[in-house]
Amino acid sequence: MTGAGRSRWSRRFLVLSAAFLVAWRLGAVVGIPRRAEVTLALFGFVFHVVFGMAYLLVPSYFGTVLATDRVPAVHLAFSFGGTVLLAGRALFDVPRGVDVAGAVLWVAGVAAFLAALLWSIREPLFGDETGTSSHRKAHKWVDRRANRFIPISFAYLAVGSYELLARSSALPGLTDGYLPRITHLLAAGFVTLLVFSLGVRLAPRFLGVPAPRVPTVVVLVAGAVGPGLVAFGLGGGPAFVAGAVAESVAFVGFAAVYLSIYLRADKRRVGSEAILVGSMCGVAGVTIGLTMAVGSLFDVALFPLGSIQTHRELNLLGFLGLVIVGFAVQFFPLSAGRFRGASERATRAVIGALAVGVGVAVVGQVLNEQAIVTLGTVFTLVGAVGYGYVLSRLLVEIGARRAG
Repeated sequence: MTGAGRSRWSRRFLVLSAAFLVAWRLGAVVGIPRRAEVTLALFGFVFHVVFGMAYLLVPSYFGTVLATDRVPAVHLAFSFGGTVLLAGRALFDVPRGVDVAGAVLWVAGVAAFLAALLWSIREPLFGDETGTSSHRKAHKWVDRRANRFIPISFAYLAVGSYELLARSSALPGLTDGYLPRITHLLAAGFVTLLVFSLGVRLAPRFLGVPAPRVPTVVVLVAGAVGPGLVAFGLGGGPAFVAGAVAESVAFVGFAAVYLSIYLRADKRRVGSEAILVGSMCGVAGVTIGLTMAVGSLFDVALFPLGSIQTHRELNLLGFLGLVIVGFAVQFFPLSAGRFRGASERATRAVIGALAVGVGVAVVGQVLNEQAIVTLGTVFTLVGAVGYGYVLSRLLVEIGARRAG
């Protein structure tokens, strides 16, 4: 596949992701069901940007190229259709077959995604090729270790997607089909581990300093082990606690690694602050999760005030949302656009609205004050609309330039 083709499909996934972000935050303002929110957030916003960037980055990080130019187009259609049907089932009183159809489309898209990427990297998968340029030799040690965890994240995606289909159909499941187990496999197992694996490679390149070696490996190992333990132990017990501890180590470690890179950087790019704030949100989110896990051993609610909702908000929008936006605006700098609003100031305003909104909403949830939650949610909607506008305009403009 040509570089232009890869970039084109990555841009389309990102534009669709931004649209889902707006839909998610609008839904949160008007009060749609939580399941619909999670579907729009995870399957819509998060997954589409991760899929798009994975097509662009994963093959190059193994020193190769994507082997096909057809799969991303098919995958985009399947993932969009599947997400819409799954969200529709959560929003409206529609036949159960809609849920089944949504899961089938989603799994078909995931199968295409995994097949395309695994086939593309089949030869260097177990080798030492990292695609690291000769003038970045200091990065190669971490790059090589990070690559080892990308297939593990793919395994989580495969298992989580199968469980989603089994939950909606007659297929035998590996678990009881409890939806939070499935979303943990997908969000923590696939997305977060892939963010860790790609993030420890991207951040040093954007900020110009290598990642610390030992802490990075600790992050990757803990991030690979934790999601499985949490998913299968969810509800209580030693596995749940062990998984929560591992996840906490991974999130705290990632925040420390990124802070180390950030503080040593001579020049910080717009968007780097979003990743830093997002990392801190992730630490807060897993801390709440850890208190819930430990509390389950003693049947005590150690953090009772809006804990599940706060945990979800901090992880989905605080960590994944801000980290994704931070990396996206560095990979596609909005200041490169030639339209009104394409500037570093606008980028910072968008990030600020999202970050402030998350903070205000979380405070409202902890205080059980719905008016404060609503105010924070409105801030995040403003940030989402701004991000969607400037990023989509930029990506369309980039496509037009390259086509011309």
